Amino acid sequence: MSVEVGKIVEGKVSGISKFGAFVDLPDGSTGMVHISEVSRTYVNEIKDFLTIGDKVNVKVLSSENGKIALSIKQTQPEPEKKFKKDYDNKPKKRKPYKPAPPVTSPGNYEWQNSRPDNPSSFEDMMSMFKKTSEDKMSDLKRASGESRGYSRRGGSKK
Repeated sequence: MSVEVGKIVEGKVSGISKFGAFVDLPDGSTGMVHISEVSRTYVNEIKDFLTIGDKVNVKVLSSENGKIALSIKQTQPEPEKKFKKDYDNKPKKRKPYKPAPPVTSPGNYEWQNSRPDNPSSFEDMMSMFKKTSEDKMSDLKRASGESRGYSRRGGSKK
């Protein structure tokens, strides 16, 4: 009698490894139950669920090239879905999904030059950018030099 894919048969656990359990089937062949097919709950150690010699019902998932894939969890009934309940034992009602309002502006940013004292030509804006960048870089260099124990003037340690 050969095993048929989709059938549920009773077998006996003949070996256990880290990745699964080996089950002897009624026709004399041996199949493997992968660790993910042992139970509907998380399985960290197969030894917590099975021992050698246990009789188990298994479903034949596939049979190719002499390798038989089995499942124990597919023979078990699906657990009932439980709803979260309030203190009065009524299922909680979810609020309907409400999408966020669309973004209408990129924020509080002025795209055009509204100050009359600021330069308006590209060259003026570029030179102002360079000056502020150089000021910031010199401040950073000065601050990092002080944190390492260097003085401001000589560059030697204090």
